Amino acid sequence: MNFSIIIPVFNEDQNIHNLINEIFKIDYSYDFEIIVVNDKSTDETEESIINLKKKYSNLYLINNDNNYGQSFSIHNGVKNAKSNVIVTLDGDGQNNPLDIEKIYKEYIKHNDVFLVGGIRKNRNDSYLKIISSKIANKIRNFFLKDGCPDSGCGIKIFDKNIFLSLPFFDGMHRFLPALFIKKGANCLYVNVDHRPRKFGNSKYGTIKRAVSGLLNIIKVLYLPK
Repeated sequence: MNFSIIIPVFNEDQNIHNLINEIFKIDYSYDFEIIVVNDKSTDETEESIINLKKKYSNLYLINNDNNYGQSFSIHNGVKNAKSNVIVTLDGDGQNNPLDIEKIYKEYIKHNDVFLVGGIRKNRNDSYLKIISSKIANKIRNFFLKDGCPDSGCGIKIFDKNIFLSLPFFDGMHRFLPALFIKKGANCLYVNVDHRPRKFGNSKYGTIKRAVSGLLNIIKVLYLPK
């Protein structure tokens, strides 16, 4: 198997249904599985995935027993992945599945690179969200020196074993480049597409994310190499 795709979701029934169908329509010429981790959704997300599982044999569903957040969901999916090469993307449909092949080719081209992260060069989000994200990235990069201009981009590819060796904490998915570098693993960043959200709203508050982000910067900064 070339890679495992992990998609964390919370109340994304319409978006995840469209995204899964879109992924399987693309001829990647690779062997892969998709693991959707449902973070205790209260809408029809679980039913949508169950129906899609009848259509796609390499689609799997994991249901968290509580709403634990995006980092826990990604971690849970990675632990259950069959491949040692992990691809993550958000379940809201804003990441373009066509970029999966792009980051995979970059990943296998460089033997000394263990994480390739996407950079949303032309973001389709609110002005407030874009500005707050840019400020957060500059602050994080100032302290952690990870060289990543967009660590919050959902589409990434990385080594499973290195990921599972990292200390887990809520919000860790936004610090993967810095954490990989702490482990001595090289990272690479490439421009990727970013699309408007079609259905629903973002589940993550800007102020709450900013406060937790600052606390996590301190946490990552003082982690031993």
